Parts: sequence; C-alpha cells; structure tokens
Amino acid sequence: MRGVILANCRSAKLSAAIFFFRAILAGFSSLSCDCPPLPLLKVALLNNHCLRFLAGILAALLMVMATACGSPRTVSHPTAVDTPQLCARIDAVLKHVRDGRRLNASVHGAWQVVHGILAFGQDFPIEHGSQVSGALDYLLGGGTLNGWALRPGKPGVIAVVDHGSTTGQGHPDQWLGYLSQCGSHGIPIDTPLRVGGRDYTVADLLSQAQFDIQPGQEATWTLMALSAYLPADATWQARDGSTWTTERVVQMEADADLFSSPCGGAHRLYGLVSAVNKHTDAQGEAVGQTPSDLSGGWAAAADTIQDAIDRAQRFQQADGSFSIHSFERSGTSADIFAKLGATGHVFEVLVLALDDERLAEPWMAHAADRLVTMLEQTADVDVECGALYHAAHGLLLYRQRLCDRSTTASVNDCNEKIQLPVGSGPSDSGSDRT
Repeated sequence: MRGVILANCRSAKLSAAIFFFRAILAGFSSLSCDCPPLPLLKVALLNNHCLRFLAGILAALLMVMATACGSPRTVSHPTAVDTPQLCARIDAVLKHVRDGRRLNASVHGAWQVVHGILAFGQDFPIEHGSQVSGALDYLLGGGTLNGWALRPGKPGVIAVVDHGSTTGQGHPDQWLGYLSQCGSHGIPIDTPLRVGGRDYTVADLLSQAQFDIQPGQEATWTLMALSAYLPADATWQARDGSTWTTERVVQMEADADLFSSPCGGAHRLYGLVSAVNKHTDAQGEAVGQTPSDLSGGWAAAADTIQDAIDRAQRFQQADGSFSIHSFERSGTSADIFAKLGATGHVFEVLVLALDDERLAEPWMAHAADRLVTMLEQTADVDVECGALYHAAHGLLLYRQRLCDRSTTASVNDCNEKIQLPVGSGPSDSGSDRT
C-alpha cells in the first residue's frame, strides 16, 4: 500500500513537470515575438499573450509544489503543551463525559450504552428505573435495554446483528469486540453473562464468533476479541469445517478496503493494531523478534498500520486536530462535531499503535490538547455517542500511558475535586460513526 501511494505521488510530480514545460511551449507558440527583456516588462504586462504565458508558468509551478506528497507534511505547533496541565484537563473532561452525561435505560439504546462501556469499562454508570448502577454489570446480569439482543446459540451465545443500527449491534461481534477492549484492559473472558435466564460467560460469545466466521465477512470487532482472549497462534474450526487462525483473520482484514470501512477505517485499524501488538509481544518474548521480522498476514497488517500512522500525521491540521477524512486525505471543517468525531477515532487508534517514544512526540500532545479543547467547548451541548466515547476512550488510554499519576488525580479520584456542569447528555441521533 505504501509503495502504491509513493508511486502515485511520483506520477503526479511527473505530470506536473510535463504540464510545466507544455505551458512554456504553449506560451512561446502563442507569442508573435520573443518574451520581452526585463526593461520592457511593464509594456509586456499589457500584452494578453504574455499575461497568459506568465500565468501558465505560475500555475504550473504551484502544481509542482502542491504535488510534493511523498514526504509527511510537518505541522507547526507554536507553543509546547504543558503535560501536567493537559493531564488535569483530561481528568476533568473524562469525569464530565462519564458522570455529567448520564445515560438512562428508558431513553438510550444498547449502541449508546456499550460505547460508554468501551470508554470507561466497569466505571460507566447507567440509570434504570430509580436506580443507578454500573452499566456493564446491569447488561451482563440480564438487564433489559433496547437493542441488547442476545440469545442462546450453538456452541455459545449469539449477539443479534442489526446492520447499520445505532440502537442495536450494527456489526458482527461489535458487543464482544468492545467488551474485550473496554476501559483500560477489557473484561476477563470468564466474566459471567446472563442470557435467557441461563448462565454463560463472555467465552460463550467468543466461541460463537469463532464458529460463525466465514471468508469475506467484516471481522473487525471479531479480531479485537480474538486478540484480547486467544494466543496469537490460535487455531480453530468454523461452522463449515474450515480451519481458521488469527493470522488468517488478520490477512482478511488487511486486504479489505480501509477507506470505505466504517469511520474512515479507524475500527478496522484498531483491530489490526490489537492483533499485531499481541503477535509481536508474543514473538518478542519467545524468539526476540521485532516488527521488521513479520511475514504473511502479520506483515500485511503492519504495513497497513504504518501507512495509516504516516497519513494521520501528514494530514494533521494546524490546530492539532486530525483530518475529517481520517486516513484517506487531508481536510477540515467548521463543524466542530465532524472534527471531534474524526479526531477522536484517529487518536484512539494512534494511542494503541504508537510506541512510548512516538506517543510522547509533540504532534500527539497537540492532538490530545485539541481533543480535550473540543470536549470542553461542547460540554454543555449534546454530542453524538460514537464521537464522544471513542474520544474519551482514546484519552483514557493516552492518560494511562503518559500522565504522571503523582501530579494529577485519577479519574476515579477527581469527583470531589472538580466541579463540572451537568444536564447535558450524549445525543442518540443516528450517525455513520460506530
């Protein structure tokens, strides 16, 4: 993929150069005289032919400069980010997202609530009836919620898919994938699960996902769970008797079109990053391998991930936000909600993908600062749940890795120290954000 991108850039540069020389030739052929010497420039500017000639040269030069896309664009950040202050602001916005935007089981659907669980795990609350309890415990304990549709299956538990839904599960294994990644570390595979009056565990969701997988399916969230709960070299048989490995799923996801994937490919990348991280950690511990030693599906995934990282940095905007077109091309918008949604999704992937050294680089600090700023600016208005909770999850992971706990209160400890507005809430309106 990276080779194709660079080849396209070289082709664009060559086309621009050809255009440049054609403009010169066209200019000369349209003139009835030679281009005038410098002392006669004032007279020449009155000549329409020369004006067209000079304009053609200028346009060609601008095109050559604009197509220099082979190297990442460097965003100039005028001021350094104060890390302790940023960490304190992250604590404040996370507390507000968690506690100041309370979801209610009679109003919000499973799609909204599970996204909140992704961001905060066991700590995410929900109102049901006259009570407030942990949303995760409520759902897994058999609580009812619009869109939370599970039923016994063979060999495990089936989570019903309602394609494209923003109430129920919109993608295969979306609930399982987010449970495996929620909060800082996901929930254990042996976590109890109550379905139809019978007792199961999260492992039953996973065994059903393994059994039901088939070639060509969207396996983004399936891969998140496989990476969290199984060894990187896991092998199993699907419903049709075919043999599957985690690497086969990785290859299938790496081969899929990233830019047409949900949320600009952010979720597909998150699944690939989860899998490659698990594989390289296991291989490194076993035989001292590094990412450069990868092959097969693992190498394809690593190339896709690296290309996406390069694109995210190259397309980053001057204010620190990421492109509203995610990893595909550069772009910004006056719509703060579009910027929040795109920046939050891209940021969440990058926090998982980058090593400690790269995560501490200024461009990521400015992205975090801009993301916090947008959450502060929208604190008293409704925000679409996908955008809100993916941004929060990215900031939670970023804070865990970068913020010094000795200098700033944790999210769980800041309740009495930070006063935040209440009354606003996440929007349950439909969106292509997942």
